[in-house]
Amino acid sequence: MRRDDLLDAAESLLCDQGAQGLTLAAVAERAGVSKGGLLYHFGTKEALIKGLIERLIAEFDALVEAQGESDYTRAYLKATFQAVESGRLRRWAVVTGAAGDPTLLVPLREAMARWHSQDLDREPDPMTSRIVRLACEGVWDVATHVPELLDYAELRRRLLDLL
Repeated sequence: MRRDDLLDAAESLLCDQGAQGLTLAAVAERAGVSKGGLLYHFGTKEALIKGLIERLIAEFDALVEAQGESDYTRAYLKATFQAVESGRLRRWAVVTGAAGDPTLLVPLREAMARWHSQDLDREPDPMTSRIVRLACEGVWDVATHVPELLDYAELRRRLLDLL
């Protein structure tokens, strides 16, 4: 059993049952492994949540990088919409909802601070870039709760026009 398969099982469980359903026994059952098999990779529920958060950060960083943009805000914007429209949004929502312990969210807070400050001094209009990045956070939030509310293509086009 791969580590990512266990994280996928945890995400699936969170989507179906919410944070209260996230137990090591339930994750092991969902993944089709023994609890010992899960404990080999994640010794505690906190370690599992930490793994979800670390994977989320790494995947979003890779998605930003994959955009091939020299302008960080454009890459951030494109990565956000790609994540939302491809269903990767689920990870963002469930990890945030699953981490009831504020200390577990420290790496996510640090990544958010980095994402929102990176290369702002190299942007033609730093305030517009900040506004676009903050708008992306709104896209994540609305898409988490009422995805049908947004016309993603039009919103992406308008935000790109701002840059």
